[in-house]
Amino acid sequence: MASRVKVSSKNQIAVPADVRKQLGIQRGDVLLVEVRDGYAILMPEPRDYSKRLRGLHREIWQDVEPQECVRQEREAWQG
Repeated sequence: MASRVKVSSKNQIAVPADVRKQLGIQRGDVLLVEVRDGYAILMPEPRDYSKRLRGLHREIWQDVEPQECVRQEREAWQG
């Protein structure tokens, strides 16, 4: 369920307590703001980007032999 917030006279919003709890947001944390298809998306900035990205899209590389993949790429570039 969506939470409602009001923009203050200083163009600020307060993140509701239930949202902070669900996302693990604490005082002093930094949030990233992204606009997607007309919506503002707020998300906590990862404390460690490498940990956050580790394993991302691993299904793409499932059953792929790394050396064979590199060999094929090299051949493709050589024309």
